[in-house]
Amino acid sequence: MPFASYSEIQRSRRLRAQMTDAENVLWFRLRGKRAGGYRFRRQVPLGPYIVDFACIQAQQDQERTAWLEAQNFRVLRFWDNDVLQRTNGVLETIRLALSQAPTLPSPVGEGNKRVYAPLKSL
Repeated sequence: MPFASYSEIQRSRRLRAQMTDAENVLWFRLRGKRAGGYRFRRQVPLGPYIVDFACIQAQQDQERTAWLEAQNFRVLRFWDNDVLQRTNGVLETIRLALSQAPTLPSPVGEGNKRVYAPLKSL
């Protein structure tokens, strides 16, 4: 994320101090990683704008996923509460994904097939 100028930072601070009722209600629900474990920032200078709320982590997750997929990895994501409360369903999803995954030639060239499917749990 590019650096903001001093005046943009000051403007962001003023906007945070003068949030509307709607912004306050939404901020209460977003702050402290209350929205699925994602960290939000409020009144963030982005380019020529100051956006009310931004989830920088989501952008980073998308970039990481795109890179992994470009390397022929498949990324599966699960919510923590699903892993803890529906473990069998999560495992079944993983099994299904592995059964549908294309096989790749062995990196050592021995003719064996391997399935690459790294998993990321949220």
